[in-house]
Amino acid sequence: MLTMLGSPRKCCDGLTRRETLKAGALTALGGLTLTDLLRAEEGAGAAKKAGKAKNVIVLYLLGGAATQDMWDMKPDAPAEVRGEFKPVATNVPGINICELMPQMTKWMHKAAIVRSVNHKAGCHNTLPSYTALEEPIANNTSTKDSYPPSMGSVCEYLQDTGAMPPALPRGSLAGQPVNNELPAYVYMPCYLGWGQNIVRPGPYGGFLGHRYDALPTECNPHGDESAPKATPGTPRNVLGMPLLPQCTLPQEITLDRLSQRRGLMEQMDGEMRRLESAFSVHQHSRLKEKAYGMLTSSKARQAFDLSGEDPKTLDRYGRTLFGHSTLIARRLVESGVRFINVTWDLFWDRVQVDYDAWDTHTKNFSILKTNKLPNFDQTVSALLEDLTNRGLLDETLIVVK
Repeated sequence: MLTMLGSPRKCCDGLTRRETLKAGALTALGGLTLTDLLRAEEGAGAAKKAGKAKNVIVLYLLGGAATQDMWDMKPDAPAEVRGEFKPVATNVPGINICELMPQMTKWMHKAAIVRSVNHKAGCHNTLPSYTALEEPIANNTSTKDSYPPSMGSVCEYLQDTGAMPPALPRGSLAGQPVNNELPAYVYMPCYLGWGQNIVRPGPYGGFLGHRYDALPTECNPHGDESAPKATPGTPRNVLGMPLLPQCTLPQEITLDRLSQRRGLMEQMDGEMRRLESAFSVHQHSRLKEKAYGMLTSSKARQAFDLSGEDPKTLDRYGRTLFGHSTLIARRLVESGVRFINVTWDLFWDRVQVDYDAWDTHTKNFSILKTNKLPNFDQTVSALLEDLTNRGLLDETLIVVK
């Protein structure tokens, strides 16, 4: 018998985590069948409930947020381990989080803190967090078509093949035609690594093909000029807006003219089929369809247009690049997009703000205190509040990693 070390705390089904791991090990050795395990769960009164999540918003904190200074406070540890911040109580007894996230203390009844995730694929490797591939890679500044697909790309694939129909936009009636022009996977505010003039691996279609890459946005990041000059440990906020590439039609091009141009491009594609492989043309066509769909879909264009948004809402999310991107993510969910990634990226080669992202090797506490944690607390709590008020939180999974 294999016995796995672990916490003896019981899960909600009455089985301990250690017993579950032991049962899994026995199954691998042929000693316990799936039927036996299900019978044990039934005997423990486990509730059989289907998952409610229909949408996913990933908030990706590039660099690896210091969770021991956020969610997993260690107040009884030695000084060199526990850090400078104090834990505070939340609305869930027994769960304490960092004092610099006071608004998030109200939302822990909707949260699950996962402390057990790790990988063995080396430092600065973004591939495991997007694909779960644990193998070390030789180059962390480029991607390969042979890598596994990201989860967002899997959603795009499932929607393309019909295994997962596109989501109905918020307010649509059951039975109405779904909007096949919207992508299933949108990535904001820029492709991963753009801020350093590199391409980090992970959030792509991988061996499924580029046609299942996300629809990426572009951005115009700039430092907050109204703030004091950035110094080590007190970086400026990164401001800006995620933008759809070539999303705004010139005034002289109407939708009718755009449709005519589309017809001309389709004729050109017919000629291209004689010159290129079918896969390449198919891949090219799908990426073009994504761009065309976003141009012609009023819901998609409206999701990215914050000019008519209530100023109070913009203030609640924070008028930063991360805040604007997160607000647009909520609006995209309402439009029918299934999987949205918002990355708090690093812009060393684009913006002079002293430091951004979450890889705080030096000045950790001052950077978290003056910049990262207050902005994160403000934006994420606003997202949770809005999704709750719109009846969307129960069917939208928010993943912070």
